Amino acid sequence: MPISNFKIRRYKDIDKHKVFRLHTFALKKATAFCKHGHWDEDFKNIENVYLKNKGEFLVGILDNKLIAMGALKKISIDIAEIKRMRVHPKFQRKGFGQFILNRLEEKARKLGYKYLYLDTTIRQASAQKFYQKNGYVEVKRGFLGGFETIYYQKRL
Repeated sequence: MPISNFKIRRYKDIDKHKVFRLHTFALKKATAFCKHGHWDEDFKNIENVYLKNKGEFLVGILDNKLIAMGALKKISIDIAEIKRMRVHPKFQRKGFGQFILNRLEEKARKLGYKYLYLDTTIRQASAQKFYQKNGYVEVKRGFLGGFETIYYQKRL
């Protein structure tokens, strides 16, 4: 499947169930899925949490299938967080996540953010390498949802 067929667009309400399925499936495949809980509340109101609050939520479509996603969430006037970065396991390591991350970082700059934060679990070694390759620096470790978590920061 040529990457030229890959399209990125803003989230629409019709994507609601597909993004949640991708989120769950990708985390399960990465052995980083605990269960659904309060940490998934943003999926119930993507428009207000991201789109109407100086953020973004993007989906990646390949051959009419939603295969990737990522979001930008406002934390403060200078800080935003990269959230919900997911690529269907069948399509990982093909550049789709990079396209989404690039667009989110571009949007963050346009919105005037100076720092981006994100986190990933210790189990997701490929995600760690991906973020480090993109200039994210580990700032701390902790536990989130039962998993050891690495927190990263990047200055824009």
